[in-house]
Amino acid sequence: MQALDVSPEVIGRTTCGTLRANHAGEQVILRGWVNRRRDLGGLIFIDLRDRFGVTQVVFNPQVAPDAHEIASGLRNEYVITVSGIVNTRPEGTVNPRMTTGQVELQGHSIDILNEAKTPPFYINDEIDVDESLRLKYRYLDLRRARMQRNILLRYQIVKAIRGYLDERGFVDVETPLLIKSTPEGARDFLVPSSGFPGTFYALPQSPQQLKQLLMVAGLDRYYQIARCFRDEAQRADRQPEFTQLDLEMTFVEENDIMSLIERLFLELTAAFSEMTIKEVPFPRLTYRESMDRFGNDRPDLRYGMELQDVSGALASTGFKAFAGVLASAPETSCNSMP
Repeated sequence: MQALDVSPEVIGRTTCGTLRANHAGEQVILRGWVNRRRDLGGLIFIDLRDRFGVTQVVFNPQVAPDAHEIASGLRNEYVITVSGIVNTRPEGTVNPRMTTGQVELQGHSIDILNEAKTPPFYINDEIDVDESLRLKYRYLDLRRARMQRNILLRYQIVKAIRGYLDERGFVDVETPLLIKSTPEGARDFLVPSSGFPGTFYALPQSPQQLKQLLMVAGLDRYYQIARCFRDEAQRADRQPEFTQLDLEMTFVEENDIMSLIERLFLELTAAFSEMTIKEVPFPRLTYRESMDRFGNDRPDLRYGMELQDVSGALASTGFKAFAGVLASAPETSCNSMP
């Protein structure tokens, strides 16, 4: 698991991703989950995990026999507290794949805070697990390094978005989730009102009307990381409830909005991706050009598979399937470039 560089003073305790070689000789207390246990016929090694990282703990029967006896009964996912002395690892045993790989904790005492049954799938291995099983045991699935990285990445991206917009004079305003139902692109989720039988609130498909109220009220620049609800079939990029960035600006031109979002994507990509975006402004297509060239209003420009109009070449064809379409086509269509 990737460790976060957060000082113990901020967290209020020493985390499993904190210790480095300069901490050698210090007495510390660690708390976390048993990620892996290895018994080498004398020494017992425990990889102790929390969301900040993993630290190796060693129990030596010659140093702390009571702690060693307790450690012999540990199993994966036990929650424990361990105190001991930080030591640098012997030569040849340093693990460069771990941020704490230069040190280990010599365990002197141990307390079992919570025992655990054998989990239905391994937490400490990046293995494929059936999704229905993961969702059934969601609290275990969320312990996996990949899931925690995803959650932390989302948090960091949202934080960066807020910082970017704050610097540009935007205000985050919380808007109601219970509003009057209005016709939009999908059905609303309804919430019955106990105070007024037979009446319902709706969950907003997006805070569009509320944003417009704020603009008319003179708030000038507004944004929200908004929860949206749509009672419709799931799509690859949308669920019945999802989150989107909503923003509104007054006294601006179309290019101002595009430039704002382009710069946001540049900064997010630079901060959270190994890819780079070099072209600014982004390629801009009109709706008609996009439909004529790609048949889609959000085309993937990585592929050169553009539509080609061959109606001229087939104008005199005797093949009924083509001739019928050409005969029934209106004189002006979106396939005619302006």
